[in-house]
Amino acid sequence: MVQQSTWMDWARGALRVGVAPVVMGARLAFHDTALDDPEVPEVHDAWSTRAKILLDEIAFATEIASARVLPASQLARASAEQDQAIAFLEEGGYYADPESYHLIPSAPERVVLDRTRHADISYRHLRFESGYEPHAGEPGAERWQAQVPNRTAHAWLLRHRGEERPWVMCVPGYRMGSPIMDFAAFRVRWLYRTLGLNVAVPVLPLHGPRCEGRRGGDGFFTGDFLDTLHAQAQAVWDLRRLIAWLRERGAPAIGIHGVSLGGYTAALLASLEEGLEYVVAGIPAIDVARLMGAHVPGPLQKFTEAAGFSLERIARVMWPVSPLALQPKVPHAGRHLYAGLVDRLTPPDHARDLWVHWDRPNACFYQGGHVSFLFDAGVRQLMLDALRGARFI
Repeated sequence: MVQQSTWMDWARGALRVGVAPVVMGARLAFHDTALDDPEVPEVHDAWSTRAKILLDEIAFATEIASARVLPASQLARASAEQDQAIAFLEEGGYYADPESYHLIPSAPERVVLDRTRHADISYRHLRFESGYEPHAGEPGAERWQAQVPNRTAHAWLLRHRGEERPWVMCVPGYRMGSPIMDFAAFRVRWLYRTLGLNVAVPVLPLHGPRCEGRRGGDGFFTGDFLDTLHAQAQAVWDLRRLIAWLRERGAPAIGIHGVSLGGYTAALLASLEEGLEYVVAGIPAIDVARLMGAHVPGPLQKFTEAAGFSLERIARVMWPVSPLALQPKVPHAGRHLYAGLVDRLTPPDHARDLWVHWDRPNACFYQGGHVSFLFDAGVRQLMLDALRGARFI
């Protein structure tokens, strides 16, 4: 007898019995990310491009093999909560005014700052009480608040002595949240030592020291979309608390750069927080429902829809934390984004739609994938453009 299962259960089991090469081959053959847009460059069919695609597919297969997913026994509960959440959001007026879903936090009154090191970099480990709470009566709130480690916000701070300098806030992606990954992904040595900027790297909810699972990020994308909603709402709440704290201590200017899930979070923050000098949304995944649609095979989508998880319902649940539901508060000249034309993890149509929503600001659509942003000269140039435009350098 075949037990009821989620699509992730199926995919993970398939990988464990050796079907991974078949799955990857099918995706390489049929998973087309090309954009039909005359303002976006065409994909170059080159061996280097195919190698970058392969890097993404390896990362995808690794994630499928190890991801924590919603157990079949919880499907009915999660589906019912989705219905309750849609009704709650409708009654609260949050579809008509999604910005009102996000309360404005104050700076933390008490923080802990520990001096520590990673390799040759000395930095401060900042901790403070998050203070985030879902709205009264919001579905899933009690379960979300029961995750004790997640109630403490964390960040890595690199600050120069003497006169205050501009701060670059770097928002990590999914599965990040440790200095070894975060410092490499954002070229922290370059920002801090070469360019002489202050750097803050916050840890997203359920990541790094805030996680309860085996890996950082467990619980963010399990298929329990109320948790995903609360995670994104808490992410921007915590970032705004950190920004308020930095401003209280004399930060003259703050810019934000996020990658992947962090790009989504940065784009959302730029639509809520006043006074940011610039925003860079890197390889952003801005639509959770569409992301699920891109990665869930057709037959399994039919199963998940029958279980109550249609893409339309997921999109309704996630609307209050969608950057496409809000208008950016960062001036047009301070908006920047980049995306890989053959990105297999966050397809470039996410970035393209954000680019259009932001009125086509400075953008880099590069010949690469999700992982290869680290090596792309165009991405580095876009970062320099953002910093120079904001007069950080």
